[in-house]
Amino acid sequence: MEVNDSIFRCFMKIGFDPNLIEEDFADLDKTFSPYIWGANKVDAKLKKLKYVDYGDDLRLILLQFYVKPTLIELNSIKDIESYRKNEKSIGIPIIVDNENFFSKSEEVRCIFLKQSILQKLDLLENVVKKKKLDTNIEQLKIDLQNILN
Repeated sequence: MEVNDSIFRCFMKIGFDPNLIEEDFADLDKTFSPYIWGANKVDAKLKKLKYVDYGDDLRLILLQFYVKPTLIELNSIKDIESYRKNEKSIGIPIIVDNENFFSKSEEVRCIFLKQSILQKLDLLENVVKKKKLDTNIEQLKIDLQNILN
């Protein structure tokens, strides 16, 4: 059994729109998933970053990709979730919609994902400082920038 000691993991949720048919959900999944879980894509790159290299207080940063969330879902998504001390984890939501992803070229889609992840680390830095976590966020940001380039 493989031990996952990566500080980052990815999660995807497609918004529940009753007007969409099953094929629409499959198309959204087929279009977006390869950017995250395809060969040499975001998830594969992020797995190189191990939590032990940055401290012990933060072991998991879950990148939560919300694909075309409904208005109700959008209203409940925070910029960044609360730090969960028992799990030593935090969730970072990233909204993926027509405006910022689906209507764009492949190159612009990749740029959007990279920039979104890096910008969210600025919010994470605030949480790390506020909660006085031992996480070396500066080094994490540098390493993340290097692997996403």
